[in-house]
Amino acid sequence: MKFFRRAKNKSKGKSQIITYPSKLVAPVGRFLKQKIRILEKRKKEIEEEDPFSDTSRIADNASPDTDAAEQFGHARTTAIREQIERRIIQTRKALTRLKLGKYGICEECGNLIDTDRLMAYPEATLCAKDARKKER
Repeated sequence: MKFFRRAKNKSKGKSQIITYPSKLVAPVGRFLKQKIRILEKRKKEIEEEDPFSDTSRIADNASPDTDAAEQFGHARTTAIREQIERRIIQTRKALTRLKLGKYGICEECGNLIDTDRLMAYPEATLCAKDARKKER
């Protein structure tokens, strides 16, 4: 099985196909799958830390500072859980692009993503330039 990348040859305006053997990108796939498992485990741990996750919790006459601590704990766990969910989605997206043979190609401009960026952030689906544009 081989993966294909299309990169525009700017000098001739043609597309050229760069082929990578599957054994070259297989470690990336294994790494991304392991990362999803770790993120899902962490998400479950965070959900268990949520003070509002206790379904047997009954509204009682707790002191205001206890209620405030619970509110803060809930807000904290919710924010962390949402961040983990976004990372899971991004990692699954990168895995899908890997399976389709589009891993390492920017979703926006179609150029190759810098290998340094992929080494630091393997689930990247945008080049650094387009990622900066999206953040604005």
